Amino acid sequence: MLSTLRCPVSSSSACLRSFRAYRQPTSIRVRFMTTTQYEFILTSRPADGVGQITLNRPKALNALSTPLFTELNAAVKEFDEDDSIRALVLTGSERAFAAGADIKEMKDKQFSDVFKGKFLESWSLLTTVRKPIIAAVSGYALGGGCELALMCDIILASPTAVFGQPEINIGVIPGGGGTQRLARAIGKSRTMEITLTGRNWTAKEAEQWGMVSRVVAEGEGEVVKEAVKMASVIASKSAIAVQAGKEAVNAAYEHTLNEGLRYERRIFHSLFATHDQKEGMSAFAEKRKPTWTHS
Repeated sequence: MLSTLRCPVSSSSACLRSFRAYRQPTSIRVRFMTTTQYEFILTSRPADGVGQITLNRPKALNALSTPLFTELNAAVKEFDEDDSIRALVLTGSERAFAAGADIKEMKDKQFSDVFKGKFLESWSLLTTVRKPIIAAVSGYALGGGCELALMCDIILASPTAVFGQPEINIGVIPGGGGTQRLARAIGKSRTMEITLTGRNWTAKEAEQWGMVSRVVAEGEGEVVKEAVKMASVIASKSAIAVQAGKEAVNAAYEHTLNEGLRYERRIFHSLFATHDQKEGMSAFAEKRKPTWTHS
């Protein structure tokens, strides 16, 4: 949740030099289009079946605020209800995915304010989306920014990515899921260390710990390019099977192994009631490419 930036390895000036080193021309083309006008985010459709949301508070390093999350939830809901969109990409800028929550918004709040107002509860609405969401992380992903990435289904990281949960430095703890999702992703010991010391960690560490799927090649826009490419592959599959797969994997965090295996089998069985299962298996047997109807 902290928007104050601290480099885990070297000085701030060295960090900025590192970011500048990745500013190379990129060939990625994005069509910005939306039915809604937003102030803090941009929406686009960079490829067939792919929706993209870009956090757009550059002066605040994409610090997360209630108005920004209101727009983010609205945009995600719009994409989730659009049958032409089958996968989503969430990203920020080269310098910051999201540098944390907006401290100015919360510093004067009282317990009664945050408790009665269910403060931060709306952040988790992102996890109710049925379509897969890929986080393309470049630069700082601190506090709420790290928690936002963890809410996504897949995380791709730029070599410049810096993750952190530095809330302990301002007298609180993570409040948007950091202690819970991190523990499930990287284990209790590392999560405890990070929560209690507030230290940041690098993209390489995140990859080694299994928090991110992979670290992409260097270059400006490369992480977004790779995320869109991955989203395009996912969007080319049966939408029903993709959503079923996401639901089954997420169930692993909620069930025991036996319960999870039973749940997986039931979802697997249910797909035999779909047209896409018949088409997919017929196409395989006939050695042709399947034509999905997403039904």
